[in-house]
Amino acid sequence: MSRKDRRPARRRERGRRAGRRSPRTAVLCCLLLVAAALTGGCADEDRDTLVVLGPWTGPEGTAFEAMLRRLDDGTGETYTYKGTRSLRETLVAQLEAGDPPDVAVLNSVGELTEYARGNRLQPLDAPGRPPWAPRIEVDGDPRTYWVPLKVDLKSLVWSRTGAGAGERGGGRPRWCLGMASQATSGWPGTDWIEDLILHRSGPGTYARWATGRLSWRSPEVRGAWTAWARLLGERSRTWVDLALTTSYQGTPGAAGAGPRGLLNSPELDCTHEHQSAFIRYLYANAKGEGGEGAARGGGVRVDPSARFLPGPAAHDDAYEVAGDMAAAFGDRPAARDLVERLSGSEARRLWHAEAEPALRPFFPGAGDPQPTDPGGGRAAAVLTGGAATLCFDASDAMPPALRDAFHRAVLHYLRDSAAERLDTLLGQLDTVRAETGGGALPPGALCAPSTDG
Repeated sequence: MSRKDRRPARRRERGRRAGRRSPRTAVLCCLLLVAAALTGGCADEDRDTLVVLGPWTGPEGTAFEAMLRRLDDGTGETYTYKGTRSLRETLVAQLEAGDPPDVAVLNSVGELTEYARGNRLQPLDAPGRPPWAPRIEVDGDPRTYWVPLKVDLKSLVWSRTGAGAGERGGGRPRWCLGMASQATSGWPGTDWIEDLILHRSGPGTYARWATGRLSWRSPEVRGAWTAWARLLGERSRTWVDLALTTSYQGTPGAAGAGPRGLLNSPELDCTHEHQSAFIRYLYANAKGEGGEGAARGGGVRVDPSARFLPGPAAHDDAYEVAGDMAAAFGDRPAARDLVERLSGSEARRLWHAEAEPALRPFFPGAGDPQPTDPGGGRAAAVLTGGAATLCFDASDAMPPALRDAFHRAVLHYLRDSAAERLDTLLGQLDTVRAETGGGALPPGALCAPSTDG
């Protein structure tokens, strides 16, 4: 029996016991209640606690939890946050046990869509807002089932200053690559493929592929894989092994220091990194050209990835994005109310204030507080109006089984980029696409103009 199922039973039992109290006991209880009201000693006994499950740990989790505590403003509810790096596994286990969290924060809209269609989520009163929170049709009724808490800009390249502007601007990058990420290893490679499809073939093709309407063996998709191999250039077995085993955060610093970023990892000997805006925290300690962090004693700059990727200029202003979305599980109205408050202006203001400068989240509205460091400020400007089109991360929009197969396929392709091997991998992905239906989101839910709001 879940904590929600037990709560009414406890209350009924307390009611039956109250009915058997003597007059003396009743008088004593009244006196105790008056004392509690004056002192506040028992004020929290009748307040429900809502559990929020999310992906942030460490300083990020501390900042979110501090915001959540400050958001408790006399509504009659208290909140507790549970952060985990094994979010999907934890949530699935809780759902199978019939005891889900009241609110969960996920970056996979593919998973959220499955939960909505399985009647696991409460519909919200929030308006639909592609690409962050499109309306999902469940039983013929289109509703919104999640809201964005924090968002992120992909389609970026970080480089050492003076390393050259890339293939269009001169100089050939030596690309950093770190594919290791525990259970989700491979996602830095899927980001490459997604960005190449977006900039080579445009948002329309990207959205059709990401939602299962375009074969993995199509020329547009296959061409993105081979373009990635060409950009990486000649790769020794040692280079490949290092790329497969190195964390996306780079190698640890000296004397047990934390990760130092791929550009600062001497084993990699690279000049350019294809990565989302969140990675700026690894380069925030020292200043270089443009104010970004240091790499091996020099500066780091950030540019749109379109400057480095093959594709027509017409697609330069399209950017891939990602986000962490909150949804209400179960049937408690208070959970739905909390989800909508978490995406409100007060929660965003508090979260910004609690977070360390290099970890301050991006929000989808230009009127919201945004990171002010040079790299973060540039990314925020693109997110809130500087881009022509924003397209949600394709693998995050896919069914979980297809997303996971995509992760594994890029790891295999990095080891063996022969044409025959690629044909096999793409055929396997098409098989998983057929088995999963490719995705429940319509293509129009994935890409949208960048607007303030």
